[in-house]
Amino acid sequence: MAEKDITRITVGRQSISLVGLRSLLEEMAESHAGRDEKEIIEYMMNHLGRQNYIPASAREEYGRAFIREFRKFTGQPYTEAPREGLDIKVLGAGCNQCDKLTQLVMEVLSENRLPGSVEHVTDYKEIAGYGLMGVPALVIDGKAYSVGTVPPKSQIEKFIARAVAEAAARTE
Repeated sequence: MAEKDITRITVGRQSISLVGLRSLLEEMAESHAGRDEKEIIEYMMNHLGRQNYIPASAREEYGRAFIREFRKFTGQPYTEAPREGLDIKVLGAGCNQCDKLTQLVMEVLSENRLPGSVEHVTDYKEIAGYGLMGVPALVIDGKAYSVGTVPPKSQIEKFIARAVAEAAARTE
């Protein structure tokens, strides 16, 4: 089975997945080196727009994200996109328990109107990089809150409230 070319990037304040970004960047690395930013953006819009939905109202934000990703890929200086909210990762192979934890986290964020991105990490190498000895695992802003179990929704609410408080303390 061929590996899918799906990459998560930040567009505006949203974390989105794009099909074909990595292969397009590989193709463009040499051919577009030194070209004007507008030309690079237009080329990427045309090619990525074939497999991905790019809202007309967000083309400018997508353009900034595309330039950032192009620069990052080619080793040029770039500014990372500002992130708003919590960075939440559910680690696990994609079993029912992992899916349940992901759903509960999204419900808590939605019900409490909290900004944040939720990513279900299924890549074994990436999961191993966290050094945790069980799945599903709940990681918020790089800190493990739960390992090897799906905590009740009330406990997830407490974890998220604690992470929000810790994030607020860091920005003060």
